[in-house]
Amino acid sequence: QVQLVESGGGLVQAGGSLRLSCSASGSIDSINAMGWYRQAPGKQRELAAIITTGGSTNYADSVKGRYTISKNNYKNTVYLQMNSLKPYDQGVYYCKVVRNDIPYWGEGTLVTVSS
Repeated sequence: QVQLVESGGGLVQAGGSLRLSCSASGSIDSINAMGWYRQAPGKQRELAAIITTGGSTNYADSVKGRYTISKNNYKNTVYLQMNSLKPYDQGVYYCKVVRNDIPYWGEGTLVTVSS
């Protein structure tokens, strides 16, 4: 099992920045990828950004150039730096870790962007 603890959500004005963190513990060997998904009210959960063990990244088109995903292997932590936030960025952000092709999800952290 993998346990995930997220932090960093909150209220920010449009144009502002937030940094999300997700720390993994438990059975953290053989992690394939770590990433962030988001879910706006009334919408499906969607990928925001993901980073593989090898460091390859993938971003949703809507966040490219504004979000940066990174990881600290020693701390087993993945970060999401979010800049130039827009009202449509708001929602619950979920950390996802894939270990041996099995996904594990965090409980989510709320990001609210005021216009």
